[in-house]
Amino acid sequence: MYKIMLADDEGIVIDSLKFIIDKNFKNKFIIKHAMTGRKLIELAEEFKPDIAFIDIHMPGINGIDAMKEIRRFNKSTLFIVLTAYDKFNYAKEAINLGVLEYLTKPVNHKIIIEVIEKAMAIVDTEKSKRSNELMIKEKLEIVIPILESDFIFAILAGDDLSKNIDNFINLLNIKEDYGSIMVLEFGDTLEEGVLTNPVGISIASQAYYSKIRERLKDEFECIVGPIMLNKIVVFIPSSIPQLEYDSRNYIIDKARILIRELTQTIQIEFKIGIGTIMPLGELYTSYKEAINAMQNSRGRVAHAKDHTIGCDYEEDYPIKIENALYEMIDKGSIEGTRIEANAFFDWMINNYSDCKMDIKLKVLEFILFAEQKAFLSGGMTYNFRYRKDYLETLVLIDKYEQLRVWFLDKITQACRNIKLKKKEQELGLIEKAKIFINENFYKDISLEDVSRHVDISTYYFSKLFKEETNENFIEYLTNIRIEHAKRLLQDNELSIKQICLETGYSEPNYFSRIFKKNVGITPTEYRDKL
Repeated sequence: MYKIMLADDEGIVIDSLKFIIDKNFKNKFIIKHAMTGRKLIELAEEFKPDIAFIDIHMPGINGIDAMKEIRRFNKSTLFIVLTAYDKFNYAKEAINLGVLEYLTKPVNHKIIIEVIEKAMAIVDTEKSKRSNELMIKEKLEIVIPILESDFIFAILAGDDLSKNIDNFINLLNIKEDYGSIMVLEFGDTLEEGVLTNPVGISIASQAYYSKIRERLKDEFECIVGPIMLNKIVVFIPSSIPQLEYDSRNYIIDKARILIRELTQTIQIEFKIGIGTIMPLGELYTSYKEAINAMQNSRGRVAHAKDHTIGCDYEEDYPIKIENALYEMIDKGSIEGTRIEANAFFDWMINNYSDCKMDIKLKVLEFILFAEQKAFLSGGMTYNFRYRKDYLETLVLIDKYEQLRVWFLDKITQACRNIKLKKKEQELGLIEKAKIFINENFYKDISLEDVSRHVDISTYYFSKLFKEETNENFIEYLTNIRIEHAKRLLQDNELSIKQICLETGYSEPNYFSRIFKKNVGITPTEYRDKL
C-alpha cells in the first residue's frame, strides 16, 4: 500500500481528495491529513508519506516552508502542490523543492487521478530501485567474504599470484602494489607466550567471527580470511614497499588497541604477528614472517622487523635467486627451476671460480633439498643407498660445465618427480569432481558444492578445473545436461517440462534458451528432427 498525506486548511478540499482516492484507488492508500503547517511537518516526520498533496497558504507555517523542513529529514516524498495562488514566485520555489506537479484550484478530478497514477509509478520505480540496491548489497555481503577467503587461501597455498592477481585486484578493488600479512591468533589463556586450547577455541570462535571481522575492517583497510584452526590471516595493502619506523609503530599500536578491545568484548585471549611489506606476488613470505614473529615473542603483538629470524648474508649474495630456486622446486616447475639454477651457478662461477669445492658443496645442497621435496611428495621411492655415488662423482668432476650438467640433470629429475606427483593429485581431484557432477547434474549444484566435495577452495578448484578440462565449471555442467536432454528427447512420451526438470533446470523457457544456444535449435525442433 502507498502512504499519502493531504494538507489543506479547508476541510472540504481534504474530504474531496479522500473521496477521489477511495473511489479510484480502493484499498491502495493509507491516508492521513493535516490542516496547519506545524501539524503537516509533525505528521510527515512520523508518517513518512510516499506522496503529499500540499496547499501553499496554510495557518502558521506556509506550505513552501513546510516542504523545505520536510525535505531535511525525508528526501523521497513526492510533493504535489494544490493551491488557489498561481504566482510565479511560489511556482519557482516549488520547482526548486522538486515538486512533482503544481496544480491551481479548482482541479478536474481526472487530473488528480492522472497525477496520483504518475506519482505511484515513480514510487514503484524508486522502491524497486532501492530493493535492487539492497539485494545487490546483500549478495555482495555474501560474495565478498568468499572472494577474500579465496585470496587468502591462494597466498597460503604459495600460488604464483602473478597469474591470477589481476582477477583479485578487480574483484576486491585492490589499488596498491604491495602489502603485508597480519595473523590473528586466539586461545583460552596466554601462558608464557603460548595460547592454550587452539582446537576448542576454534569451534567457539565461529560465533564471534563476524564481530572480529568487523573490528578488523574498522581498524585496518584490509582483506580478512576465514578462521583456520585458531588463526585468522589478514592482508593489509600498502602503496609503498617499506614502512618507516613511525608507521610501523602506528600499526603495532592499532593492533594492541584491537586486541585489548576484542579481549574485553569476547573474553578470549589474542596474539598478533605482522610480516613485512612485500610485492603482491610474494605475500607468502610475509605470512611466514608473521607466524615466526608471533611464535618467537612472549608479547601480544609482534612485528617481523622487531624479531629478525634467520641469518644475514654476505653482501651481493643472490638470496632472491636462491629463494626463487627453492620456490620453483617446491612448485615442480622444471623450466623455472632450470632458469634459477643456471643463474645461481653463473653467480658462483663469476664470483668464486677458484673455490671449486665450495661450489660443489652448494650444488649438492640444492640437489639434496630438491630430492627431499620429491621424496616427501611421494614422487620417488626412498632407498638408503640412493646417493651412494654422489660424493665420488663430485670429486671426479673437474670442469665447471660438467658440474653444471650434472647439477641440472639431478635437480631437473627431482623436480620432474614433484611435478608428476602434483599432476597425479590434481587429476585425481578432477576425476572425483567429474564423478560428482555426473551423478548430481540434475540437481541445483554449484561450483562451491563441487569444490566442497573434493575439499579444496572454490578459487583453486575453479582454476584447476579450467586447466585440466579446458572448460569452466558452468560450461562442463551445461554440456552434461544438454547431452542428457538429447537422450531424453528420443522418448516421445516425455514432455519438454519433464525433460527440463530431469536435466537440472527448473524453468522450461530458460532450458529451451540454453538448449538452443548450445545445439542451435530448440528442444522441440530437435525432437522433430529425430
